[in-house]
Amino acid sequence: MPLSPFVVVLHGLVSQECRAYLPGKHEVRVVLGGIADGLTRGVEGTVNSVSAALFEPVVRLGVTGLSRAGKTVFITSLVANLLNRQKMPGLRAVAEGRVGAVFLQPQPDDTVPRFEYERHLACLAGEEPIWPENTRGISELRLSFRVNGTGIFSGLAGPKTLHLDIVDYPGEWLLDLGLLDKSYSQWAAEIISKLPERKPAGLFAAELQKIDANAPFDEVTAKSLAATYSDYLLNARDAGLSDCTPGRFLLPGDLKGSPVVTFAPLLVEPEKAFPRGSLGREFERRFEAYKRQVVKPFFRDHFSKIDRQIVLMDVLGAIHSGPRAVEDMRRAMAEILGAFRPGRNAFLSQIFLGKRVEKILFAATKADHLHHKQHPALTAIAEAMLQDAKTRAEFSGAVTKAMSMASLRTTTEDMIEKDGRKLEVVKGKLLDTGQFAALYPGRLPDDPARLLAEAGEGGEKWLNADFNAMRFSPRSLQRSGEGLPHIRLDNAVEFLLGDRLR
Repeated sequence: MPLSPFVVVLHGLVSQECRAYLPGKHEVRVVLGGIADGLTRGVEGTVNSVSAALFEPVVRLGVTGLSRAGKTVFITSLVANLLNRQKMPGLRAVAEGRVGAVFLQPQPDDTVPRFEYERHLACLAGEEPIWPENTRGISELRLSFRVNGTGIFSGLAGPKTLHLDIVDYPGEWLLDLGLLDKSYSQWAAEIISKLPERKPAGLFAAELQKIDANAPFDEVTAKSLAATYSDYLLNARDAGLSDCTPGRFLLPGDLKGSPVVTFAPLLVEPEKAFPRGSLGREFERRFEAYKRQVVKPFFRDHFSKIDRQIVLMDVLGAIHSGPRAVEDMRRAMAEILGAFRPGRNAFLSQIFLGKRVEKILFAATKADHLHHKQHPALTAIAEAMLQDAKTRAEFSGAVTKAMSMASLRTTTEDMIEKDGRKLEVVKGKLLDTGQFAALYPGRLPDDPARLLAEAGEGGEKWLNADFNAMRFSPRSLQRSGEGLPHIRLDNAVEFLLGDRLR
């Protein structure tokens, strides 16, 4: 039987931390000059774009994951370790000395916020390192590689340039794809059917019983119910649940307070339409507006342009939260994989026009919370969840892989003795208390089918043992300028980009 988790405190608290108006012919000259200048810039831009497409290829890497999976830390560590490649031996182009230089460049999309790499790196690499803020919306960053090619003619051709556009977006947005195939009534029925088994839904479920969907629409009632529903989604996410739609209710950004994110599921009578002017009719209209004005533009303008994708998963956090969280993550993975299968959805088929994402990596993060001897078990669980999700999504077309990794290593490993047995532990600074502790979180099952089967049964707790996932603070770097410590980040990059760096 697996051993239960425990924590050994090692020692005490540690401190934290215009245009000008010109009359007559001069005005005409200014206007014509402006037009000519604009045409010149347009031609230059077109030439540059064509040149880049032919001689400087671009790979767009999508980075996503559900809450607390570590997207911001992944991108920050990825960039830091590609700029300073001493800690990337698993990337063949680096190991073989073919990467001559890597440098940051201005991103190509003028309307997308830049990923704040420098600010996030300062958080992780300071004297008192802290975790950076979580992803709040879409952002982008461009890295350019100068790579020496392979083959007998590589010396004649000289080094080539490859641009990597890293696109960061919340994984909750991918789950919204499923809304496109559903009516408001179908979506509402699915959400309400899950409420009894979800503890965080108690307050919203109680409020819902007081609402008459056929009553005249009232904005105060609408805002109150939508706020209660949003609170439920946030609490469900904090409880480790993954399937929380609509995604923008969790991260509304500039949409906060707008009608397009001010609705909620209502009890619906089958085969019966809502009366005109009713609360249900208005929520139905807002649901359709959300799909049309929020979901579709994201998939059309950003998602459809992605070539490679990494999906980060906090598998350990789900296991810690219990069987229902693991089952919920497994279902969410199937929904996410469905987004990469254009034939599943008519809208996606139109915007992809035959293009497919070439490679998808599912990465179980926070592997540093386990001794390396348990990493194979974590990888096996991620692989089993991926295989099940592929089956559920009837997915095919891209090369997929699952692995365990840590974008930033926060712990060291040790062996301690307890009750006459030697245990493999990890040591680090606990985020919640500031104490240094040795952690044995419990033992993952060697057979992931056992864990997934138990999760599918929907129990409140694991039958044989608990698993305790602690939260660690980032540790101070011993030496600067050598990239950030990680576990298998180089292997992840090799899978995603290795073929394009040859």
